[in-house]
Amino acid sequence: MKRFPFIVAFLMTTVVFLSVAAAADEGFKGAKARDFDPFHTNLVNASWIGGIGCPTNARIQTFDTAGNPTVRGSYTDDACSTANGGGDPRDKNNEGLLMAKTGPTPNDAAAVADLQGVKGMELTELGYDIRKPGSDGAAGSRGSHCGAGAPRFDITLQGDSNIYFIGCNSPAATASTPGDGFIRLRWGDGSTLNAYQNGVTLTNISGRTVKSISIVFDEGQDASGGPDNFGLAVLDNIDVNGTLVGRGNADVN
Repeated sequence: MKRFPFIVAFLMTTVVFLSVAAAADEGFKGAKARDFDPFHTNLVNASWIGGIGCPTNARIQTFDTAGNPTVRGSYTDDACSTANGGGDPRDKNNEGLLMAKTGPTPNDAAAVADLQGVKGMELTELGYDIRKPGSDGAAGSRGSHCGAGAPRFDITLQGDSNIYFIGCNSPAATASTPGDGFIRLRWGDGSTLNAYQNGVTLTNISGRTVKSISIVFDEGQDASGGPDNFGLAVLDNIDVNGTLVGRGNADVN
């Protein structure tokens, strides 16, 4: 019996420690790439790949006209510069999220990224960096596909049976920051975050509690995938309420 108070104190300390650890683990923490391909068409792919993301202070090596190496420098795309919010500081390999659909849009297949840790969050902002020439704008025909339906956020909210959609160019981004090879897109200004309820009714979902969020790429190389008909997009620095994820989920539970 003399040890009982010690055991109780130990258990209470352990519970407090676990509670603090759990609290620290809450919030947006990953984007798990997967292929939705129930009929095994092998025409879609979602993968985090090093070297294709938006670079922030990436090391580069150049040479002078005589072929001698110059002093090592760095390169940053303006879209993800520190002045514009930077990138995911945990991304050491400049990873980007490749999302591709080969062939026709009607094929029942999609590249998907499921956002992890977002359940229970009150949503105010969404976004990502997309690999396109900044001078072209999001709707340009060069670079990654940026259509009304892909890549899009599919959002479900707690206590709500509807699905809410935010496409790459529909609704229009609240903010668009052009860089050299990327454009930073953001939806939501703190009080208004518009999304299409079931793809039809534009609805403000700012402040609503999240059940799940996925990014879906399901527009192919046919006319539905215009104006670029490219069937592919590269994303980086996925943003949920200002938290950025720009790498794969190998170390995310």
